[in-house]
Order: sequence, then structure tokens, then C-alpha cells
Amino acid sequence: MIVTRREYLKSVGSCLIGSALAPRLFAAETPKPKRIAAVVTIYTPRSHADVLVGKILEGWKQDGGPGPNLQVASLYVDQFPDRDMGRAMSQKFGFPLCQTIEEAVTVGTNGIPVDGVLSIGEHGDYPTNSKGQKLHPRQRFFEQITDTFQKYKKVVPVFSDKHLGPVWSDALWMYQRAKELNVPFMAGSSLPVMYRDPDPVIPFAGEMEAAIGIGYSGLDVYGFHALEAYQAIVERRRGGGVGVKWVEALQGDAVWNAIDSGVVRKDLFEAVAALDSGKTVADLRKLDSLTLFRFEYRDGFAGAVVMLPSPCATTAVAVKMKSQAPILATRFDERSEPRHPHFAYLLKALEQMFHTGKPTYPVERTVITSGILDRALTCLADGEKRLVTPELAITYQPVDYPHAPLPTL
Repeated sequence: MIVTRREYLKSVGSCLIGSALAPRLFAAETPKPKRIAAVVTIYTPRSHADVLVGKILEGWKQDGGPGPNLQVASLYVDQFPDRDMGRAMSQKFGFPLCQTIEEAVTVGTNGIPVDGVLSIGEHGDYPTNSKGQKLHPRQRFFEQITDTFQKYKKVVPVFSDKHLGPVWSDALWMYQRAKELNVPFMAGSSLPVMYRDPDPVIPFAGEMEAAIGIGYSGLDVYGFHALEAYQAIVERRRGGGVGVKWVEALQGDAVWNAIDSGVVRKDLFEAVAALDSGKTVADLRKLDSLTLFRFEYRDGFAGAVVMLPSPCATTAVAVKMKSQAPILATRFDERSEPRHPHFAYLLKALEQMFHTGKPTYPVERTVITSGILDRALTCLADGEKRLVTPELAITYQPVDYPHAPLPTL
């Protein structure tokens, strides 16, 4: 029996909602689990390490039930705060807790016996620069991982959690290093594969007229989420895998001037605002500290993501397709139970890469998103109105990879 990718994702959903009728995830001849080295900043409850590595160890729901066809071969932890779980998980499941990243990738041998590397540079006690970017060691992790590949003359797939860099020079270095060494490389967050509610059908390779996104909270940490969710939607337009000409960031009255003048479409903004607990544009006018990321793609498509302050807590995108009357709006539905299930769908995509040796969807989506965010934060920090971005002239071929289906009980 051949299980399609979409059926496979549905089977994960069945496991997550506790159905006893979940189909078998593999055919009769189940392939051997792929062995993964995990390189993480910290491993504490509810950290990204917990909800990714933990699902390999304890199943999709982290309750001892079914899980991915992967095996943790080794673990490197960069920092050990209170409530560390890394030491205990190493003892419980019998894999080594390594002193260096090289030791984790080699599992203490004279070669590379793992089938992939899970690099999670999120959370932990790291400095923040003048642009408000928390300097997680993602570039350092990737450099040491790929140095090990060079030393032992073997390359395996790598996933780097969240945005690259986060500083653009580091993000670009990581992207170019992966291409130079032919590393199968994925990056990003769970947003593109997360539940969407409502969940309209946005045509793949359709004619898209306009789109607006909203996000919330910190401009660096959650701005990436909002931009990546936006990119995952607008890349679906015909010819959507193109880079960005310029980026600007506006705050205060300049945001409302852009909306009121029609530079940012008010009808789309109203549609996404309504997905944040039914808010209206009038409600949002009462809030302080709105930030607008504006950018133009190389095909002329206008990009716009508005970051909203508290009490807003929604990531959403609204699009208008050409020759189609209704606005299509969707909210990216982040759920905490069971054990942040959207990370199971991210892990499902990574599992596919680790088994096939090929990225499940293009890393360029994350590269471009990382670049937009860094350029926007640079505008805010340096007082620049707009930055021309020839460095973001990156092209790629998007794929129609499914996101988590809403449960039907």
C-alpha cells in the first residue's frame, strides 16, 4: 500500500486527536528509522527542543504513542538553565549527551553515522543587538555542523529552526554554505504547516491581486512568524517564487496614512482584523505602536504585514484573487494541546526530508523572509525610510505542500 503525503499528514492528525482508526503510517515493510543528531540551545519544558526532539522520543502527542520514524542518536545542548531536560532525556532514552557539536554529529566516532541533523537555535540566554534581534547561535551551529561534514567528507540533511541568521550576513552565509556543500537544507517555523481557521482554498499558481498580513508581539521573534506565514500564502500566486526589490518599515501615523491613502488596502486590513476576536479597524486605531513592514516583490506584487501590539494575538493573512469576488482570509491557529500539535506537522515535513534526502519544501522561502525582516529592522534602527535590496533577488519554485487539516470530530 502506498500512502500519499496528504494521507500521511491526515494520519498524523488522526493520532493527534486520538482516533483509534488512524491508518498505519507506512506500508507493510516499514523502513528503518533514520538516526538524527539534535543540536539545541536549551532543552526545557515547552521549548522548541521539547516539542520537536520530544516528539521523536515520545510520539506525536508526547505520551508514548505513535510518532515519527526517526531515532535520536545524540544530543548537544548549548546552555543548561533551571528545568533542563536534556540530561534526564539522555539517561532515559540512552543516547549520548555530547560536549561539542562535532561529537554530536559523529556520535563520538570517526565518521558521520547519522542520517540528518536537527539544529534548534531558539530560546536561551543570548544577547540582543541594537536592531532588537536576539542573537541566537544559528549561524554558529550551522558552521560547526558543516565543518564536521567537510572534515569527515560526508553530508546529511539539516534543518535549522526559525529564521536564518538572524542577522542578514549570517543568513546569507548559511544559505550559500549549504549550496556550496550540497547540503539538503530546510529552515523556518511551524507557521506554514499550521492549522488555519477558517481554511479557505487559496489556489496554487492562481492570479493573486493583493494580500495583507498581520502579526503581533515582538518585531524580531514574532515578526518572523507573521512574514513567513505571509510568504507561505503569497508564494502560491502565479510566478510567486521571486525575490524582493525593496523593504521599508513604518510606525505611528505613517501606518495609518498608508492605510487611509489606499497604499495598503483597507478592505483586506479589515478582513484580517476581524480574525483577531472580531476587531474592527476602528478598534485598531485606538492602539499604539503599530508597525508596517512594506516591500515590493520583483514581479511588482506589493507586500504588506502590520504588526499589532497587545492585546492583539493573531497571525492572519487576507488575499484577493483576480476574477474572484470574495476576500479569502485565514488565521494561523496556534494550539497548545496536545503538546503544541502544529510542531508535529513541521516534524512530519522534516521526517520526509530525512528519509528522502531531499528538502520537502524550498529553504528560499525562509531565506527571503529572513532578509525582509532584517532589512525592515535595519530601517527602524537606522532611520531609513526604504532600503533597496538587490541581495534579495532570490528565485525558487514553490511547492503545494499541505498544512495541518482542521480536525473533524
